[in-house]
Amino acid sequence: LAGRAAAQGRPLTFCSWGGALSELEKTALLDPFAKAKGIEIAHASPTNYAKIKSMVEAGAPEWDIVDVGGRFVTQGKDLLEPLDMSLIPNAKALDPGWVTPKGIFTSTGATVIAWNTSAFPADKGPKSWKDFWDVKAFPGARGLYKQFYYNYEAALLAAGVARKDVFPVTDDKIKLAFDKLREIKPHVKVWWNAGAQPPQLLSSGELAMSSAWSGRILAGIKEKAPIAMTYEDGIAWGNAWVVLKGTPHLKACMEAINYAISEEAQSRLLDAGTYGPALGSASAKASEAQRKLLVTAPENAKNMLILDEEQAAAYSAKYEADWNRFQLGG
Repeated sequence: LAGRAAAQGRPLTFCSWGGALSELEKTALLDPFAKAKGIEIAHASPTNYAKIKSMVEAGAPEWDIVDVGGRFVTQGKDLLEPLDMSLIPNAKALDPGWVTPKGIFTSTGATVIAWNTSAFPADKGPKSWKDFWDVKAFPGARGLYKQFYYNYEAALLAAGVARKDVFPVTDDKIKLAFDKLREIKPHVKVWWNAGAQPPQLLSSGELAMSSAWSGRILAGIKEKAPIAMTYEDGIAWGNAWVVLKGTPHLKACMEAINYAISEEAQSRLLDAGTYGPALGSASAKASEAQRKLLVTAPENAKNMLILDEEQAAAYSAKYEADWNRFQLGG
């Protein structure tokens, strides 16, 4: 109780991953809400699941709303407040896939193949995970994500598994994914764990090619970094907002989420050109130039795999020891 009493005196605090995403969420979704409500919102980063667990279990969360990967909505459900849908009426306008009892997806992005444009011209880069694995046609050091997450999907696509067959996960598919990852492992110079790493390592030329988060690469391209990306064979996902158990700002959290998925707020994501709206009616208003950057634009979405977050949560937990062994050389 002492922790909660002390927390009452602090502003509503939002935590996200940093970089282009945090900037977008602040300016497009939260600053206008704070102004309309006449409240202060503090910002923190990066999202850290271990910290969420320790704060909630101590009964004194320093964060109230947190942007998490979709897996955590399942894995961390005991640490989260159930969403009060009576205070989030805008959720009715979202695709049902973006709404869960303990998390709502407020923007969309993808894990994509990105490359250094000195290594390969922007229009001559890889167009698939098969290309990513093809070190003869596309030579150079690779970067991949440090978790099994994203790599399971990329490896199966590289092995020729159809998008519709990547899920559900089976032991045979896991074996195929590991076999495929062993093929590329000698060429993986960096296993990255922060979104800022791929654009930096690609820009410097340390990596020729890497998996990366789309918004980080698009932000780098806007700053004239020597990098490019493709949505072809991308792995699409959403950014979920959750409310930590024990927040002293429960009602304001629900109202903030409701505002973030309003058409007014979601339409602002189009102008940013990094992470796109989750709301279909906002995406529909995109200009031709904006559509090229949108994960949800039909011409992009048709060439992408939509990540099954529940399946990803399950395989991440079940095969964690195998993945750690693989990383260590097994």
